[in-house]
Amino acid sequence: MRAVVLVGGFGTRLRPLTFTTPKQMLPLGHRPMIEWVVGHLGAHGVDEVVLSLGYLPDAFIEAFPDEMCNGVRLHYAVEPEPLDTAGAIRFAAGEGGIDDTFIVVNGDVLTDLDVDALVQFHRASGAEGTIHLTPVDDPSMFGVVPTDDEGRVIAFIEKPPRDEAPTNYINAGTYVLEPSVLDRIAGDRKVSIEREVFPAMASEGRLYAMSTDDYWLDTGTPLQYLRANLDLLGARAHRVEGIAAGAEIDGSAVVERSLVGPGCRVAARAAVHDSVLMAGSRVEEGARIVRSVLGRGASIGAGATLDGVVVGDDEVVEPGASLRDVSVPEPV
Repeated sequence: MRAVVLVGGFGTRLRPLTFTTPKQMLPLGHRPMIEWVVGHLGAHGVDEVVLSLGYLPDAFIEAFPDEMCNGVRLHYAVEPEPLDTAGAIRFAAGEGGIDDTFIVVNGDVLTDLDVDALVQFHRASGAEGTIHLTPVDDPSMFGVVPTDDEGRVIAFIEKPPRDEAPTNYINAGTYVLEPSVLDRIAGDRKVSIEREVFPAMASEGRLYAMSTDDYWLDTGTPLQYLRANLDLLGARAHRVEGIAAGAEIDGSAVVERSLVGPGCRVAARAAVHDSVLMAGSRVEEGARIVRSVLGRGASIGAGATLDGVVVGDDEVVEPGASLRDVSVPEPV
């Protein structure tokens, strides 16, 4: 089985962390996020993944120069220009020579979905395309997908107002598609699979969906990215150690429920709570870090206090600063 993984977006919601790094190459439990996504697919029988690349493609190519990731073969498909979701799928499938049933995954979604079960449901229903659905409290930021009793999609409604959503089951970003879906996608313009292709398939009764309550998380915002890392500390499966080898933690410092990357330094009487410190970042004496993410090589001055702050790579927060719910620098 082959899969297309969409990793070409600009990651604008995760700026400034994504100014120099595509979001799927940001660390998650001390490994790039893409390794978790590809590894999950490999555990469910996917032996080749086409990475649909756009923004900073060299970061992926340099990270996996042998075109292997967690035992899965990689094929790189670099878009000449942004093609939107359906356009990216069509381009990547063409570059990868995909001509049979295949899987599509949004590369910033983490899930424990049984992909084998989704494929089996797809084949049993005779669908042209099948979507994984998951329930959420607020569906207004997602594609809402009402279905009939057999799983046939009745409509595909992209980001409805919360009080107008007909269901709280949303498009969870994993699809099983027949190659005929590619023929529905125009090759000479941007095409959205959520706004154009899926609604057309639903109107013809050719789109099905399977809902589950598996672990699912869209990591596309700083808060969700932080949550994804912290979830790994308490996970029953895939549990990771919080402090990486090579990190230096002073004996008088306090580090609680946080991930501290290799080469980090947390100085005397500093405190780090519910945070992520990427490789090489530094927290100087007496500083306090809460619910925050520090990019690679970031430096937090002595006595500074950060609460809900995102600090970009190599950025410096001055000694004694007090910051709350901001980014350094502010995204532009």
